[in-house]
Amino acid sequence: MTAVPATLATATPGTYLEWRPVPPPYGPREQFAAGRQAAAAALAAAGSGVRTVPRVAGGRPDFPRGYPGSIAHTDRLAVAVVVPGAAGVGVDIEDAALTQRIIDFVLYERERRTLLAPAGRHSPVELFSAKEAAFKALDATAVGTGLLFWRIELARSDSGLVASFGGMSVPVWSRSEAGFSFALAVRR
Repeated sequence: MTAVPATLATATPGTYLEWRPVPPPYGPREQFAAGRQAAAAALAAAGSGVRTVPRVAGGRPDFPRGYPGSIAHTDRLAVAVVVPGAAGVGVDIEDAALTQRIIDFVLYERERRTLLAPAGRHSPVELFSAKEAAFKALDATAVGTGLLFWRIELARSDSGLVASFGGMSVPVWSRSEAGFSFALAVRR
């Protein structure tokens, strides 16, 4: 399981990615705690003296100044990433299958035609996860611009994907393993 996060972390230098299992009964409280434990570990690895990540209005994590990061979780696994000096960071993890209705809603026709098999190499859940990660990385700069994760457009890039919205773009790396799809977006 750790191969996917490790692969994503090496996609961009200076990335500190940690994951923690969510303990039973796998509810919101346990997911929150596992996410904050992963964030504390990522902050420690990045050299931050601050290891707590409170919530801001709206529920988003508030990483310490100079150590931007992101947290994501499923009901069984939490992941956090910190990239010192980045302008924005987004991580997502998904383990659910998507219905055709959701695929059609979230992915533009061009994305379905060029990024999904057979023309592309991505699964629908990888692209969903990529849009979620890009949303988190772009969110701070796109406040008030109508940014909704499904409005982000994905295209191929040399190293993976690039996500764009309203003249802004961010590289996104995605991988799948053991039933999980991970995505990481880092805006410099």
